Amino acid sequence: MAELAETLKRQDHTRYEGRIVAVKGLMVEASGPPQAMALGARAIVEAAEGYARLEIVGYRDGRALLMPFETVEGLRAGASLVFEGTSPMIAPSSAWLGRVIDAFGNPVDGGPPVPNGSHPRLLRGVPPPAHTRVRVGDRMETGIRAIDAFCALCQGQRMGIFAGSGVGKSVLMSQLAKGAAADVVVIGLIGERGREVKEFVEDTLGTEGLRRSVVVVATSDESSLKRRQAAYTTLAVAEHFRDQGLQVLCLFDSVTRFAMAQREIGLATGEPPTTKGYTPTVFAELPKLLERAGPGAPTGGHQTGSITGLFTVLVDGGDHDEPVADAVRGILDGHLVLERAIAERGRFPALNILKSVSRLMPECHAPEEQVLVRDAKRALAAYSDMEELIRLGAYRRGADPGTDRAIALAEPLEEFLSQGKQERTTFAETFQRLSDIMIAQS
Repeated sequence: MAELAETLKRQDHTRYEGRIVAVKGLMVEASGPPQAMALGARAIVEAAEGYARLEIVGYRDGRALLMPFETVEGLRAGASLVFEGTSPMIAPSSAWLGRVIDAFGNPVDGGPPVPNGSHPRLLRGVPPPAHTRVRVGDRMETGIRAIDAFCALCQGQRMGIFAGSGVGKSVLMSQLAKGAAADVVVIGLIGERGREVKEFVEDTLGTEGLRRSVVVVATSDESSLKRRQAAYTTLAVAEHFRDQGLQVLCLFDSVTRFAMAQREIGLATGEPPTTKGYTPTVFAELPKLLERAGPGAPTGGHQTGSITGLFTVLVDGGDHDEPVADAVRGILDGHLVLERAIAERGRFPALNILKSVSRLMPECHAPEEQVLVRDAKRALAAYSDMEELIRLGAYRRGADPGTDRAIALAEPLEEFLSQGKQERTTFAETFQRLSDIMIAQS
């Protein structure tokens, strides 16, 4: 709150006006008083139909470069614009639960307006200082056996979900939203296809999942600036509930589309492209966004909550080393890998246990649970190494006791890892079932 008060104190409430000089592609060039044209400043201009909102994203030849949140259509050279300031804010409240909103906090679900809260917060907030943050909390039960046993989450942990299209990513997110032991769920759908938003909210997420959730949406047809803002709004809403002392689960889909939006903005302002066209600001913005999730910092003697973040990364073609995936993997506390080959054989969630890692899992499991998980992973790895020979009939039973045991465990473990959309399992049930499987083949 001290940071917010200082920001409000610095706000200049003088009305500053400028003028559009040219419109080139997605970019609007404008002139105006230098004190009003700070990077990130917002402006409003009269367009053909109502008013358009813009943001300063760069400079060229002494002029400000602005991008519109909607479209450049209807803008004209010589039109006057009014600058609004450099610190956009949002004021979430508990009344937002159960609602679907856009990047500006406006409802898009056909319901009544959502009331603002009494404590505005910066849209592009900064993470708490590392030395003031509390440690990650206890393990978070997700209700999904594959995750709870092999890639357990702690409260305040940040994980990536690396997946291609059509491998059950949306279903996994809905299972987490409905089954995870969190007080509030904040879901960001960034760059999604418009058709899929309604399907996800009504069918995949359903009434049960939506009841304790806030869904922030920016579809693929919306401007890159609006898609980027939706990402910031998602984290700002999650931070609001965290500061209420609640345990928040933030499901963010997807980091890749956020990076693509930032790439569009960077290229339009003249930034040099690097690998696969991504600009330097993409890799500067990623840690700023992802670090906002995690444990909170106590303020004024009040207990803080935490944001457990799951951020999806699109890896179509199976390229897990492409620039965004590589950068995100280095920032987060682990990753879940969904594979098409597993989905194609009908096992959901299509989680590859051997390629998935939770860096905080040793802090999540009791010693006896860790022994059980290591034993199961050894069996899965042994079967994976010999799978081709087994399918070809080139391996003879009895040649290696470890491989024989792995073959015997393959089907029971595959059944253990498979889980229906409506099925939820507690920690106790998960480890009891895994223990029974491993003991039966000991």
